Amino acid sequence: MKRKVSLALLCTAALVVAATGTAQGAAAPAPGALTSQDLTVDGVGSPHYRIPALTTTARGTVLAAYDARPTLGDLPSNISIVLRRSTDGGVTWQPQQVVRKDAAPKGYGDPSLLVDRTTGRIFLFYAAGVNQGFFGSGTGNDETDPNILQADYSYSDDDGLTWTHRRITKQIKNPAWAGMFAASGEGIQLRHGAYAGRLIQQCAVRINGANYAASAYSDDHGETWKMGNPVGPGGDENKTVELSDGRVMLNNRSKPYRTIAYSTDGGVNYTPFAQDTQLTDPANNASVIRYNPAAPASNPQSSWLLFSNTEDASARRNLTVKMSCDNGKTWPIRKVVDPGAAAYSTLTPLPGGRVGLLYERGNYEHITYSSFDLQWLGGTCADITITPPATLTAGASAEVTVRVVNRMDVRRALGTIDLTVPSGWTTSQVTIPALNPGQGANIKVPVTVAAGASGSAELTATYRASGKQASGSTTVTVTP
Repeated sequence: MKRKVSLALLCTAALVVAATGTAQGAAAPAPGALTSQDLTVDGVGSPHYRIPALTTTARGTVLAAYDARPTLGDLPSNISIVLRRSTDGGVTWQPQQVVRKDAAPKGYGDPSLLVDRTTGRIFLFYAAGVNQGFFGSGTGNDETDPNILQADYSYSDDDGLTWTHRRITKQIKNPAWAGMFAASGEGIQLRHGAYAGRLIQQCAVRINGANYAASAYSDDHGETWKMGNPVGPGGDENKTVELSDGRVMLNNRSKPYRTIAYSTDGGVNYTPFAQDTQLTDPANNASVIRYNPAAPASNPQSSWLLFSNTEDASARRNLTVKMSCDNGKTWPIRKVVDPGAAAYSTLTPLPGGRVGLLYERGNYEHITYSSFDLQWLGGTCADITITPPATLTAGASAEVTVRVVNRMDVRRALGTIDLTVPSGWTTSQVTIPALNPGQGANIKVPVTVAAGASGSAELTATYRASGKQASGSTTVTVTP
C-alpha cells in the first residue's frame, strides 16, 4: 500500500530539509571549482523525492523544484510539487515550500520551470492525475475527467514566493491523443529572430499506442498556449535549445543514443528524429542549454551548448557534462560530475557565468545541486582539422598538416600540437602561435611511419594553449 504524505508533515519537516543543503555564511564558489550539496534526503519531509527542475529567474534567484512522493512510483499517486529558492546563486537555500498539494487520490508530478524574461513571470509546468498516469490516460481533453492526465501549471509574479494554478489541457491536447505530460527540467524562451519572445515547453504525448515529442508554445507571455505538431514515434522526455542560426534543436531521450530533431518555425514543426551517436544514453531524462542565451549570432558564445546526462548505454550512472562549440554538431569537451548511480539531470545558466546542475544522485536517494564554470569543465573551443599527405608510405617520413581555429571569445596564448600515432610510428611536438578569436593557423607536424605498416591507422592531434586543450582525429591509409 502506498504511504500518504500529509501537508503538515511536509511543512514541519521543511526546516530539517533546509539544513541539508544550507551552509550559513558560505563563500561563493572559487573559480575552477565544482561545488555540490544535497537539497533532499529520502525520508526527511517526504518518503521520497524525484524529478528535478531548475531555473534562474529574471531577478537572479535560483529555483529548484521536484516531486515529493509517497513511493517512487509515478502518477497516479498522491504526489506534490515542492520548491526551494536561493538568492545567492545557489550557495545557500531557503526552506522547502509546497507549490501544489491536494488530498489523495489527486497528485501532481514531473515539474518543469520556464521564465518569461520580458515580464519576469515564472511558469512551473507539471502533470495532474487522479485515476490515471501517462500510460493509462484516456483520450479526450475534458478538464474534469479523472481518467485523463491533465496539463497544469502554476505561475509566480513574485520571484517564486507564491503561486497561482491553471489548467490548459483543452488548449494544448488534441482529443485524439491519450497520455500527455510536460517533460521535466526547464523550458526556454526564444531570444532572437522572427519568434523572439516565444515561450516553449516540451511535452511527451501518446498517440495510438506510440510516444511522440511536441512543443507547447505561447506568443502572448503565457496567456494562451498552442501545441506544435508531434515528432515521432520514438519520442519521450525531451528538451529544446535555441541555436545561433535561429533554429530550435530538440534533444530526445533514447537508447543507446539520444535522438535529435530541428525546427525552423519556432518549434511548431520538426524534422524526423536522427541519432546523435556522440551522445550515449540509457533512455534517461537529460538537459541541453545554450551557455549564453542572450548572445547575438556574432558572438562566439552564441554557438556554445552544454549537455548533461548519464553517459552509459544501459545503466543510469556516470553523470557527465559535455560542451559543444558549434551548435551541437560536435561535443569535444566532456567531464564526469558523478561516476556513480545517478538519474535525471537539468542545467541552467547562473548569473556571472557559472552553470547550475540539479540531479538525482544515488538510487534516487538525493536530489543534489552542483555548480561549475567553464574553467572546471576544461577544454577549449577550437576546430581541429588533420590533413595527411596524399600518400603515407611504410618506413617513410612525411608531414601532416594540422589546422587549428580558435572558436573562443578570448585570445589563446602560444601553444603546442601533439600527434598521437600508432605503435612503432614516431613524431614530435610542434609549437603553434597565439591565436585571436576566430583566427586559425596551419601547422606542419613531422611523422615517420613504422616499417611494415599497412592499411588504415588513426591519427589524433591535441592542441594545448592557455591551460586548455582540444583534439581532433582522422583515419589515414598507409601503403607498403
